[in-house]
Amino acid sequence: MNQTKPLQNLVLLLCLVGLSVSLTSTQPGSNDAKPNIVFIVADDLGWNDVGWHNPDVKTPVLDQLAHEGVILNQSYVNYVCTPSRTAFMTGYFPYHAGSQHGVFRPDKPQAIPSNFTFLPEKLKELGYATHMVGKWHLGFCNWKYTPTYRGFDSYYGYYNGAEDYYTHLRSQGHEHGIDLHDNKDVVRDQNGTYSAYLFSGRAEDVINTHDPKTPLFLYLPFQNVHAPLEVPKRFEDMYENVQDENRRALLGMVSALDEAVGNVTMAMKKAGLWDNTLLAFTTDNGGMIAKSGNNYPLRGGKTTLWEGGTRGVAFVHGKMLQKTGYTNNEMFHAVDWFPTLLAAAGGKADPGMDGVNQLDTIMSGQPSRRTEFVYNIDNIFPTVQGAIRVGDYKLIEGYAGLPNGWVPPPNMTDSRSDIEDPVTGTWLFNLKDDPTEHHNLAATMPDKLKEMQAKLAEYKKTMVPAIDPKPDPKSDPKNWGGAWSPGWC
Repeated sequence: MNQTKPLQNLVLLLCLVGLSVSLTSTQPGSNDAKPNIVFIVADDLGWNDVGWHNPDVKTPVLDQLAHEGVILNQSYVNYVCTPSRTAFMTGYFPYHAGSQHGVFRPDKPQAIPSNFTFLPEKLKELGYATHMVGKWHLGFCNWKYTPTYRGFDSYYGYYNGAEDYYTHLRSQGHEHGIDLHDNKDVVRDQNGTYSAYLFSGRAEDVINTHDPKTPLFLYLPFQNVHAPLEVPKRFEDMYENVQDENRRALLGMVSALDEAVGNVTMAMKKAGLWDNTLLAFTTDNGGMIAKSGNNYPLRGGKTTLWEGGTRGVAFVHGKMLQKTGYTNNEMFHAVDWFPTLLAAAGGKADPGMDGVNQLDTIMSGQPSRRTEFVYNIDNIFPTVQGAIRVGDYKLIEGYAGLPNGWVPPPNMTDSRSDIEDPVTGTWLFNLKDDPTEHHNLAATMPDKLKEMQAKLAEYKKTMVPAIDPKPDPKSDPKNWGGAWSPGWC
């Protein structure tokens, strides 16, 4: 009896099984090789403040990572800090979480409610070690709202939205205190150390002591380049040709951020973690024009619903990406990071989340699963506003924000700045044809306007009240040993 053919079939079957195991074990999300995930957030980094948009900006590390990976050219964020960080950590639009009205203040008992599950909590369920270094800005008046109670194994950073880069002091009205914390302890011995050095250094420590058998999630929201404009002189000296003093400092802060990112990626390589690391990088909102950030040629900037405030610089990098070295123009929103990174880790987001899993889009350039999103919805004066994008069309109703024009960098003189549009009104744009929002179509496309207004009205029905209590004097750092600390709500 001839046994050759069954034997050949068995060998073929075993080869196919082996190939299948080999392929799945190298895919993000597989149990055998969960990727390390490094999620870096820059603060107030403008559209025109990175080297891949502006060759005058010296960001060699970020440029290389972006060009080797996938530049997300239609990646949207919220108009200020707290709302975007809400989206990153919860996967929900801020108007569904109560953080749609401005930013959380140090002296107000504000926080994302505990019924929202944060991204690191889901990753811990998948076996990840979870660490955070940098800016929180999602509430701290009670310990339960702070990072190590919301899924992070360790935390080093500051709770509030801004502070001095060297002293780590934050003032709010007549209240003053230090805001730098190592887990639950106040850090008082780093006066004089620039925060980018502190944060990249702590990130390196996390990486160097990490067990490589355990997948790592490192959330790294830097302070740079948020005001105040402070940077070591050696970075500012890189821009001696820039005459405007504030702009020179801002660009130096960008380059300091770039070096810090380089230190972190180098540590990942030395630790043998880099080849299985998915790195995601995004800003939290557009550049703050009043503080020398720049979003040219996009309209407006931070605090506005114009594209300059909400279309953010972003990219992904990793050897597991199947298509790289190109610019991806698929629609992506800040709420999508949660389900996308979770999917890369092998998890699945809870049903009903605003964010959608875009792993196929960033991995291989597949069409986006998103066709529309909400810029923001707010019903509190003076920022009563609503804005959505559906396909190529964008609608803004109410308060759009200032500045509302096209502001070139200080060294440029060949462009117009602000225009005569009112700060509130109704605007309709076709962003495919008019990405810089020069042509308001509200008067010439009444049917499209009504269609978009009806869509916005439906979204408004699901808005929850904004978390906007009055200031509480119990927050004063003098009650807490001179530090901004939990325990007063």
